[in-house]
Amino acid sequence: MDVTEAVLSRQSIRAYLDKSVSDEIIKELLEKSSRAASGGNLQPWKVYVINNKTMDSFLEFQKNWSEPETPAYPIYPENLTEPYRTSRYEVGEQMYSLLNIEREDKESRVKQMLKNYEFFGAPSAFFCFVDRQMGLPQWSDLGMFLQTFMLLAREAGLDTCAQEAWSLKQESITSFVEAPEEMMLFCGMSIGYQDEEAVINKLRTNRRPIDDWATFLSK
Repeated sequence: MDVTEAVLSRQSIRAYLDKSVSDEIIKELLEKSSRAASGGNLQPWKVYVINNKTMDSFLEFQKNWSEPETPAYPIYPENLTEPYRTSRYEVGEQMYSLLNIEREDKESRVKQMLKNYEFFGAPSAFFCFVDRQMGLPQWSDLGMFLQTFMLLAREAGLDTCAQEAWSLKQESITSFVEAPEEMMLFCGMSIGYQDEEAVINKLRTNRRPIDDWATFLSK
C-alpha cells in the first residue's frame, strides 16, 4: 500500500470485527509513528494502550459512569461560522441517515453517540495525553503523530477512529490509566479490523473543493 492509498482508504470506523490485535503490532505502529514531525523534537505525546484483558476491565469500569465530568477542552468553538457549521451539521445528518435514525429520535441518537465510550466495539485502543504546559504548536504535533499512526495502521490492514469524545471523560480516564496530574487527555483511538458489513462504515464524508480553501499565488 502506498501513501496515497492509505490516505484515501482511511476513514473513521465505527463498527469492528471481534478479531484481536496484538500488542506487538500496536507497539510497532507507535514506534514508527514517533517519527512524525515534532517541533523542537519535544514529542509531547503520552500514550496508554488498552488491549486484551485491560480492554475487558476498562469496559466493565465504564459501565459505572453516570455523572458528567469536567471536559478537558472545548471540542468545537462556540458559535461556529460558515462553512464550518455546515460541514459539522452535514456529517451528522449523513451518519444518522445511513442508520435510518430520524432527527426526532433523540434516544437512538444518544445510543449511537454513547458507542464512542465502548470504542465502537474495537478490540484495542489507546488514550493520547499531552502535558498541560504544552501550547498550540504541540497540539499540532499530536495531530501529526495521530495521523501518522492511522496511516500506518491502514498499511498494516487495520482501521481506526480518532475520538475527541473521550475528552469529556478525562477524570475517569485519568484515574483508570493512572496518568499524572500534569497530563491532559487529548483523545482516544479505536483500533481493529472494520466490519465491512456494518452500514455505518459506508459513511464517506464530503470534503470542500480545493478552490474554497487554497489560493495559488504563483500566477
